Order: sequence, then C-alpha cells, then structure tokens
Amino acid sequence: MKKNVHELTMSRLGILFNEFDNIYISFSGGKDSSVLLNLCIQYVRENNLNVKIGVFHMDYEVQYHETLRYIDRVFRANPDIIEVYRVCVPFKVSTCTSMYQTFWRPWDDACKEFWVREIPPDSYTKNHFPFYDGEMWDYDFQTLFAQWYHQLKNAKKTCCLVGIRTQESYHRWKAIHGNKRRYMYRNLQWTHELADNIYNAYAIYDWLTTDIWIANGRFGWDYNHLYDLYYQAGVSLDKQRVASPFISTAQESLSLYRVIDPDMWGKMICRVNGVNFTALYGHTSVVARYKARLPRGHTWESYMHFLLSTLPEETRLNYLQKLSVSINFWRNKGGCLSEETIDKLQQFGIEIEVMNHTNYKTSKYPVKMNYQDDIDMAEFKSLPTFKRMCMCILKNDHLCKYMGFALTKKEIENKKKIMDFYQNIYTCKMTGIF
Repeated sequence: MKKNVHELTMSRLGILFNEFDNIYISFSGGKDSSVLLNLCIQYVRENNLNVKIGVFHMDYEVQYHETLRYIDRVFRANPDIIEVYRVCVPFKVSTCTSMYQTFWRPWDDACKEFWVREIPPDSYTKNHFPFYDGEMWDYDFQTLFAQWYHQLKNAKKTCCLVGIRTQESYHRWKAIHGNKRRYMYRNLQWTHELADNIYNAYAIYDWLTTDIWIANGRFGWDYNHLYDLYYQAGVSLDKQRVASPFISTAQESLSLYRVIDPDMWGKMICRVNGVNFTALYGHTSVVARYKARLPRGHTWESYMHFLLSTLPEETRLNYLQKLSVSINFWRNKGGCLSEETIDKLQQFGIEIEVMNHTNYKTSKYPVKMNYQDDIDMAEFKSLPTFKRMCMCILKNDHLCKYMGFALTKKEIENKKKIMDFYQNIYTCKMTGIF
C-alpha cells in the first residue's frame, strides 16, 4: 500500500534516529519547521526514546509579536525532549530595502538604542561562540554552528533537520533533486553533507502546504497564529511565510506589519534603512514587482546606466562586477538552454552559437550569445538581458539572485578558507592549545 507523506516522514525519522546519535532542528517559527519539530516530538514519544532534540533558533530581532509568542510557547513545552539554542548574534543579514545598505545586523551593539526589543533571557550571544566574527553572514553562522554543536555534544554523527519543501521554490527543489550522490548520506536523496559526519536532512521535502495544515488539524498541534492574521488580511496560502522582513521575498508583504503589528512597525522603521519606502512601493513596479516599466526615450541598457549613476560607488561597483561576470560567461562559456528556447532565439534573428557538449548533467545545450536589451519570451528569466539587470537594481537585489547568481567559485573558496580558519581557532580553544 502506498504511504502518505506523514508515514513516509516517520520512516525517514526512523532512519535518522537510528543512524545519528546527535539530532537538532533548525526552527524559525514558520509552519514548515514547526510541523517538523512536532513530528520529531511525536516520533520520540511514540517510540519511547530517551533522547534530547536540539532546537536551533536564529533570532533576527525584528519579528511579528505573534511569532515571538509562539516561539516562547514552543520553548516552554516538552522540556523533557527539547534542548533550546536561541541565538541572538549580530551576524550580517541581507537586506533589499535599501540601495545603500547591502546588509543589516540584528542585535548590533552599535545600534542598541534602536533595538526593537531586549535580548530574551537564556539566549546564546556572540560570546558563546568562539568562531564568531563581525564579517560573518547568517548562512555562514548556520554551518559553523553545526560544527560547534557537533563538538559540544562530542557526537559521532550529527544531523540537522531543516523544514524545506520542494513546492516552495525552484531553489528548494534543486536543493533536493540537484544533490550529488557523493554528498548524500547513504544515497538518501533528502540528505546533504555539511562537513565530516555532519548532515542536513529534509524530511518533509515532499509535503504540500495543504499537508502542513491537515497535520496541524488532525493532530491538534499548536501553531503560529500569525497565519490566522495573514488569512484575515487576505494573504493567499502560498504567500504566507515567516522570514526576515527585509529580504527580497518579503518586500511585497512588508507593509502588512503596519496593519498586523503596528507596535513592531513603529520600532522597525527606525531600525533598517528604506523600510518605509519598501512598505509603500514593495508591491509595485517601482521596485520591479510584477512589471518593470521602461522610461520614455531609454533603452534598457541606457536605463541601466542611469540607475547605476544614482547609486553609491560601492553599490554601483558591485552591480558592474556582477554584470561583467555574466557578460563573460555568456560570451565565452554559454548558458544551457532547451531546444525550444534555441528555436525561438533563432526565429527572433538573435545571433547565437550552439555547442554540442557541456560538463553539466543536462539535456539542454550550451549557447553562447551577447547581452540583449530585452527579449520578449516566456524564458526571459533564463536569458542575458539588460532588462534583468535593471530589475536587480530596482529590487535592491545586491546579490543579483534574479540574474541567477549563486556564489562564485572564488567566493566559495573564500568562504571555505574563512570557515576553516575559524574552525581551527575553535578546535585550538577546545583542546586547550590557547
């Protein structure tokens, strides 16, 4: 008989609790990580396991009060099973509310008078983590925390459970299905190696949004009642997300803070640059939502140069560097496109060079081409155009994710060097070398 997603997940948890002596959950207070935590608690109780589950929560300071109340309820419940690690650290966090700031810092000592609330009792601060450094981004901290936690528990094998679902986005789908076999734990598609004997596991990757709410209802689990407020405000199920309010995906809903949580809104507008502007225009074409409009008398290329001229030098140079990388990539290496897209480009009379071989595992063909001003095709997001660059600038997308940018090879190498450096410092302190 075919198993439903709940039964499949309980089977996956069975594998993890049998294979790993150290398990913790990355918990945000959102619907996915909440259900994942409840599933783990359910599994432990049903199987009478004598274990403690770590609950790792990165507290980003600015959050809906309803979410904070829910998180506090979770931390008070099930003390016999969960062990809480509430982290309040001033790492760098990406922000798309400002053309001047590429990041902000929660719990920044330099901005203490503007904090939206005090650090909760029993939180872990930067002084608890010997690997912390002021140049560290939040995603770097997550990886180094895993290694810190692994050593803290003197574990043989550590598993971090992460509540992501492939339905949410292509990037999350790729995190599962783009996983290379050598990085999996025992060829389990829903696992990924972080470091030696440390793995991420995505046990609810195949759940749908409806599955999440069916589980909450069927088992009577507590949940974040912010979702009730979202529903009352007319926010569709697929857009109801708990995340840092200043990232790109939160721009459109930032204005909801004024309605749902006016007390928090009054504090956060002084906390991060550009919040009020983004709340007013985050759902409009001003920041390239839905449709970017080309001013009269401009091409997209000339409009791009105009937009760049309005930016601070550091920000402008960042976009120009990304553009240069992209132009060289499409000219010299080529992007992989489907036969259908290639046919359309040829019908449009666009000069392209189609090659027969690529090192990527794909049925698509590598295509070399020059940047175009704009291409009126459904595949617009996968093609090199100055319009896409304009949209990155309008969105304050400093990382150029809309252009398809991930970390470059050099950035990945630098990240590894930094992580190895701080790992060595931490190891030396743990072993008493200094």
